[in-house]
Formats: sequence, structure tokens, C-alpha cells
Amino acid sequence: MSVTGVWVVGTVPDAKARDLSRAAVQNTSPAPVSVRRDLPGELAWWRGRARKSLFSASTTVPGTWVAGEDAFRLSAFFDACRDDSEHAEALRDAVMDQFPADADEGLFAAVARKAGPFSALAYALGPDAVLRLPGWFGDFLLDAEQVRAQLPAAEEALAPAAARRRDAVERIHAWMTGLGDDPDHDADQLLDGPLRVLRHAARTGQGAAGHIRWY
Repeated sequence: MSVTGVWVVGTVPDAKARDLSRAAVQNTSPAPVSVRRDLPGELAWWRGRARKSLFSASTTVPGTWVAGEDAFRLSAFFDACRDDSEHAEALRDAVMDQFPADADEGLFAAVARKAGPFSALAYALGPDAVLRLPGWFGDFLLDAEQVRAQLPAAEEALAPAAARRRDAVERIHAWMTGLGDDPDHDADQLLDGPLRVLRHAARTGQGAAGHIRWY
């Protein structure tokens, strides 16, 4: 059965973001217990391979990639970082209700067949940059003050220099074809879209949130 991965980032009214954040503190953990226990070891493993490609060029389909064993391990780690408890899913639903209805500056959504867009971005950026992003591996909820405070770190992570950006785009393409079925995924938008939303939230005094969904 085919699955579709989605990463949504959108603005949230500041007061509502604060209300939802209080509910999140009461009902959710920052990560599943098993992941918190294994995180230092998995991060050390990832850092040791962060500069290496986890994919090889396909010999049968030009322009696509084949995932190696380490790519599957990294994908499993990203999946395990996601809290799929009932409380977390209910919070995502509540946040989704606050997002703008139209895809303007305040909303970004990345969709991919058989692959998680945030996982592709995380592989492209590397562990140190990913840990500078808000929240926990793609899931975050910030009020307006927190958006302003965390925007510089997000800009540093999501706006790499030209050479690093070219490498990031290639790595996103490798993930989307080696683990997914989305050779035409817009890698530039995956880098630019979330930062556009965070900057818009900072300019307009709003909160912001992001979350991963699978359908």
C-alpha cells in the first residue's frame, strides 16, 4: 500500500499558539521514551556519516538513486522520533485548524509519495543544522516571542551558502528517489518554504507551527 508523507508549516495566532502550547506541555513528551534513550548513540552514528552519501546512482533509471543500508537506518530513526500518541495527534489536528486557509506567505506544505519531506530535508542539512531548527525533528509550536527568538537559528540552518545549497538539493533528490517515488519534488521549496513562513510570522507578530503527517 502506498503512503504519502506531508510536512506542513504555518502561522498560528499568537494567543492560540500560547493556549495550544500549554496543552502540549501537559499532554505530550518531547520524544518517545525509546528515542530519548537511544538519541545520543544515533546522533553520534549520524554525525559520523553526515558528510557521506547514503545513496548510490541508479544504473537502471538515470537521474535517480538507490538507498543503502544506512539510508534505511536513518529513515527509521527519523520515523521513531515522531510522537504518534493520541495526545500528539489531537494537538496536530488542533494546530491544523488554526493554519491559514490559503497557501500564501503564512502556509507551506510539502507532499511526497512514499517518503517524508522533513526526513529528506534533515538528511540534506545534517544533524547539527537540524538541531538548530525549532521543535523536535519537524514538529514544533511557537508563540510570537519564540518565533522571533528562534528565527536566527532557523535562518542559519535553512539558508546555506551556495555550494552547500547545491549539495542539499542533490541530497533531497536522492532521498526522494532512493526511498520515495517523487523524482520531481521541488527541493528548493523544501528549503525556502518553511523559512518564508517563519519570517512572515515574525513580521506579523504571529506564532508558527509545523508537523509531520502520513496518509
